[in-house]
This record gives sequence, structure tokens and C-alpha cells, in this order.
Amino acid sequence: MTIANYAYTALDCANPVELAKFYSKITGLKVQPFDEGETAETCEWLELWDENDRTKMAFQKIDNYRVPTWPTGDLPQQAHMDFHAKNLDIAEREILAIGGRKADHQVRPHRFRVYLDPAGHPFCIVQSDED
Repeated sequence: MTIANYAYTALDCANPVELAKFYSKITGLKVQPFDEGETAETCEWLELWDENDRTKMAFQKIDNYRVPTWPTGDLPQQAHMDFHAKNLDIAEREILAIGGRKADHQVRPHRFRVYLDPAGHPFCIVQSDED
């Protein structure tokens, strides 16, 4: 028996709009429209939706957000996401072009690569035969 079903991942950040746009470019998911009267400056929560308008990722504005210091330091990564890609080199070029950064620490770069999103969250691109 399950207690609950997994819904989506929400990431803390300083700028939900910036981070939603970044992950939208990676996943192809659409950024939800702003609520009435809401602007990029006042947005505190933003979601990425699939083709059926179901939430797949969310981004929450946190005052005094602190960037994770992964793999060492006083503020560990807390969580990270994995994305699959058929070609790691192509995925890397595209991630760097939209504002991602390649992490200095790489464990198995021939199988998966670690990047940092614009808010500093680590995430991985994993080699896969499937998208």
C-alpha cells in the first residue's frame, strides 16, 4: 500500500522565473502563466507543466537564498535531479549555452556529468539510449 504518490520536485531559489525558464529549456516543459496581477518581480512560486497542464517541477523564492556548496562545504546540495540524454557532448553544449555551468567535481563523466543551474543547484545529465 502506498501512503502517497510522487508529484514533482520543488527547488528553492532567489529567482523562480529565471530557474523555471532554465529548466524549461532543458525539458521542453512549459512555464505556467503568471496569476492575475503577478509579475516576474513579485513571483514567489512558479511551476513547469506538461502537455496536460500537470505540474512536473516547481520553483520557490526564498529570501536570503544560499547557493549549495557541493561537493564540500557548509551547505551541501540537499537534493539533485537527473536528466537523460542520448549524447552527453551535445547536451553539455546546450546546457552551457542556456546558462548552466559544469561542476568542477566530476565522478564518471563518460556516464554522467554534473552541472550547476543558475541558482547553483547541482544536477546530472546521464547517458541514456532513451530520451
